[in-house]
Amino acid sequence: MDKYILDGHIPVICNELMKWARWFETANRRVKKTKIGETEISTVFLGLDHQYGKGKPLIFETMIFGGKLDGEADRYSTWEEAEKGHKKMIEEVKQAEENNETANP
Repeated sequence: MDKYILDGHIPVICNELMKWARWFETANRRVKKTKIGETEISTVFLGLDHQYGKGKPLIFETMIFGGKLDGEADRYSTWEEAEKGHKKMIEEVKQAEENNETANP
């Protein structure tokens, strides 16, 4: 499994386990965090490639905690994709909450 660190917002492969571990231990890996009611949307840099098979490395993740979409997640290759994915998840949470309100007046 490939390991990455961030240089600003740019992921850089890191083949030295101890260098990666030291960086990972103290780095601010948060891309965005949003709370909507009781639901939290969190987007972070994973530091490890979660691409199982061929394709671009999947090293960022957005996950939803709480609410109707609890546990939903998506992964991305770049910081910019992660920011866009975070915004998309926010909209999905808002839509789910709106649908829930109209179904249960």
